Amino acid sequence: MLSSFEAQRKICLRLCIILWHSMDLTSQHNNLQNELIRELERQEGEKEDEQVVAEIMRRRFFPALITHNAWEGFNFAGHEIRITEATDCYGAVVWPSALVLCYFLETNSKQYNLVDKNVIEIGAGTGLVSIVASLLGALVTATDLPELLGNLQHNVLQNTKLKCKNQPHVKELSWGIDLEKNFPRSSCHFDYILAADVVYHHPFLDELLLTFDHLCKNDTVILWAMRFRLDKENQFVGRFQTLFDLEVISNFPSLNITLYKAMRKGRMKARPSKLMV
Repeated sequence: MLSSFEAQRKICLRLCIILWHSMDLTSQHNNLQNELIRELERQEGEKEDEQVVAEIMRRRFFPALITHNAWEGFNFAGHEIRITEATDCYGAVVWPSALVLCYFLETNSKQYNLVDKNVIEIGAGTGLVSIVASLLGALVTATDLPELLGNLQHNVLQNTKLKCKNQPHVKELSWGIDLEKNFPRSSCHFDYILAADVVYHHPFLDELLLTFDHLCKNDTVILWAMRFRLDKENQFVGRFQTLFDLEVISNFPSLNITLYKAMRKGRMKARPSKLMV
């Protein structure tokens, strides 16, 4: 016969085994439940992404009649915007990242109030983002390469004249070249830097980072829409983070576009009174 102690020991062992199995089943149940929650969240995120992207793309329209002047139309900030494009140049085409940034500026105009703010857009291209920022009340400087300025000036003037509180300016900016001469640190202060699809397969990523660094003060906010394409361009994000704190504001997986907010590293220590956005 088993001693009383041995019998109690076996009972305790059986209870521990039952409890262990119960805990294991509970753990498996929790894991399955967590996986289900993650899958539901993923599906909900995809549904929300599709809905927002559909809303963004509805802002674009095309002329009913084809004329000798090719243009695309957009509805932002309560205005119909007509953009002249040039298909022989990357910088003279409206890319989806620009639509994403325009939509964000319009739908978040209370949190990111652009009225009377000094704003510069780098790589403005056709000027759509600069036009929307101007219509929202900003004092905008739209910049790009010299060969794009004619079309940029045409679009900006056509869509902002007598419609904006502050008439936007168009100015040449070749990344990394004559930055201090054309945009001296002592006198140029921008509340916002806007950039849409400036990172792609081009050999000027170093100059682009240098330009961000030169134009950005401690209280400047960068709003940057980026479409992810190739690893080389994607690595730019890591390099960018050596100088700036980066925050994902919105993500659009169906477009492969991420919208970032960035500010210079160490700004809290340098100018804590300038953090309000």
